[in-house]
Amino acid sequence: MLTYTPFETIGPGGGSVRGLRGNPLEGAIGPVNVGEVERYGSILGGVVLVATGLSRRSLPGLLTAVLGGAFIVRGVAGHCGLYHSLGVSTAIPWRAGVLDQTGRKVDKTILISRPPEEIYRFWRNLERIPEFMEDIESIRILDDRHSHWAVRGPGGHRFEWDAEIVNEHPGEMISWQTLPGADVQSAGTVRFTPAEGGRSTFLRLVLEFHAPGGMLGGHLARLLGKDPAGQLDQDLSRLKEIMENPGVSAAARAGD
Repeated sequence: MLTYTPFETIGPGGGSVRGLRGNPLEGAIGPVNVGEVERYGSILGGVVLVATGLSRRSLPGLLTAVLGGAFIVRGVAGHCGLYHSLGVSTAIPWRAGVLDQTGRKVDKTILISRPPEEIYRFWRNLERIPEFMEDIESIRILDDRHSHWAVRGPGGHRFEWDAEIVNEHPGEMISWQTLPGADVQSAGTVRFTPAEGGRSTFLRLVLEFHAPGGMLGGHLARLLGKDPAGQLDQDLSRLKEIMENPGVSAAARAGD
């Protein structure tokens, strides 16, 4: 059984970059241009694809397994040919929020038949967010502006991070970002705009994140049935149900 031990290398601009050590492919097929978390995501996704493909015992299954093998090599070697041709590298130190031009953006709006202030109060109680966001296991409030998140990712992998509220206008909007060291870098803003004379709310949620697997991770996530945009549609529909029918929703959750 191979064991990979994190180590420090020097990345663009002289920054420290975490890598995977203990395998002969590290940097052997090209310069390391894939970040640490992204590499683990590639390996995990590759293993799933190989297992799925081989279980089918068919030509399409074989092709799926070959694709999985390519993801594994990408993760172990830390090199992506596509990134290299585009001049892209995610092998740079983590910082708060999302790295410029390396993340994905999801922008969703939904009309909820409740006043903005009421929906804002519900959302601001962060520990209630897992009630409507399916993949969030828990949110633990650390203080008025900081919280710790635990999230289920593709392949059953668990990710955790600390987040900070960076801007807030009560009843109108909340903005937040992850702190350095997060498994998944993300930043988001939710806005609560009055509609129908203040009786309803246009809730707009904008999320940016740099997920494990980077640019290719989005395609892999969809292949494994975890498309963030589609999942967010379901999550916001669930929030709408909770806000508009609190009694029915509470009973349904109690029966789960």
